[in-house]
Amino acid sequence: MSENKDFLRVKVEEDLKSSKYNEVVTRFPPEPNGFPHIGHAKSICINFGIAKDYEGHCNLRMDDTNPTTEDTKYVEALKDAVQWLGFDWGEKVHYTSNYFPKLYEYAVQLIKMGKAYVDSLDEEEIREYRGTVTEAGKRSKYADRTVEENLDLFERMKKGEFKEGEHILRAKIDMSASNMQLRDPLLYRIRHAHHHRTGDEWCIYPMYDFAHCLSDYTEGITHSICTLEFENNRAIYDWVLDTLELPKPRPYQHEFARLGINYTVMSKRKLLELVNTHRVSGWDDPRMPTIAGYKRRGYTPESILNFCDQI
Repeated sequence: MSENKDFLRVKVEEDLKSSKYNEVVTRFPPEPNGFPHIGHAKSICINFGIAKDYEGHCNLRMDDTNPTTEDTKYVEALKDAVQWLGFDWGEKVHYTSNYFPKLYEYAVQLIKMGKAYVDSLDEEEIREYRGTVTEAGKRSKYADRTVEENLDLFERMKKGEFKEGEHILRAKIDMSASNMQLRDPLLYRIRHAHHHRTGDEWCIYPMYDFAHCLSDYTEGITHSICTLEFENNRAIYDWVLDTLELPKPRPYQHEFARLGINYTVMSKRKLLELVNTHRVSGWDDPRMPTIAGYKRRGYTPESILNFCDQI
């Protein structure tokens, strides 16, 4: 380990010294909706690297909560990339879909506490009611539903009785919060789509902000390290764990700057477009900034690790 420690390692050392945690457990939690690119390599190096430096463990977890975009070929590509870079996730790969029954229970718990409700506004109304940076939002009239009504509607959502977009589960926090992420964020949406692991068992899927913190907690993660665009989401991460009053130890989120390279497309959506429109021969085209592309171009794992360490 280098003597010049980054701020994340300084934080990890403080937590170990204060006995906040006995062991460091991190995770690399990609969504399997594309091949990993050089930006993911930075995250892989940080999460697996910190776990290795402090004799802890790093979980590889597939954040598979959106059945419409995910595929097993992307799961395999992510596993290949982590292994090729020289990291080991241990005995098994973790999947958010493994926790669907437990996540549903947690959502029911929030409803019973009066901290979540089923909203029936459409997408446009939800956006309109949210307010702006300078104006407070206003709460949906459906937030007045009783606990019994919410439990009934949520169960019926689970059974597949409603169309997509007809209802949505929201947290009941603060529609005038300065952090707009806290204005009654969405927790569950209806999706009638075949999931690559759970098949047609579920008609509702948890949103990232709800699934992520609880998956971290379930796996005993200590340091949930993600990129800066999730900085404002940290408030929801903490709200969910604090409101459910889950016993400690619990994870905390820390953010680092995402990787940006001049003249390089780093958007998974745009890379997918290049693949789908056959502008490239596939995700592993040597011109692609994917790990598979670099591998095919002849780069070594060491060169990528060295690049990530230097930045």
